[in-house]
Amino acid sequence: MILAPVPLGPDRDIPAPVLTELTALYASQHEFHALSGEFPDPDDIRPEQVAAALADELADEDVEVLLARAEGRLVGVVVTLARHPDPADPDPWIGLLMVDAGAQRRGYGRRIAEGVEERFRAAGRDAVRLAVLEDNPKGLAFWTALGYTVIGHRPDRQLGRPCAVLRKALGAA
Repeated sequence: MILAPVPLGPDRDIPAPVLTELTALYASQHEFHALSGEFPDPDDIRPEQVAAALADELADEDVEVLLARAEGRLVGVVVTLARHPDPADPDPWIGLLMVDAGAQRRGYGRRIAEGVEERFRAAGRDAVRLAVLEDNPKGLAFWTALGYTVIGHRPDRQLGRPCAVLRKALGAA
């Protein structure tokens, strides 16, 4: 599996073929989007909506959007944040990890998470955090199975949704 930054055009836009792939990936995750409320209609996710959501992320210099490809196919996307806006929070964050619904249960999510952890470890970071929506037991089970521990509960910064905050120490590889 290859984990690499999303390619951007000269105007920092996502090239149309990549945006088409990302839209299909986002649309495959109907259950998550119905839960998160990030798109007005989780049954009708459009390229311009995905582009707008990712443009907001890509406008922040501390954010990285990585694409996960296996056998030439886009199987996942992960958004990372090098620094949290809260200055009291020393850890980088995983803001989103999404695997194409048709590629789930094949270990891609785990491999993507491990790849992100290794990137942060190589950058000298010693832990990583993320938030899981309180009403997402599948997400919580996934992250805790990877060694993340719930360290608190608070609303998310974007929409004020109740979340569990998890952290994982990044020991030596």
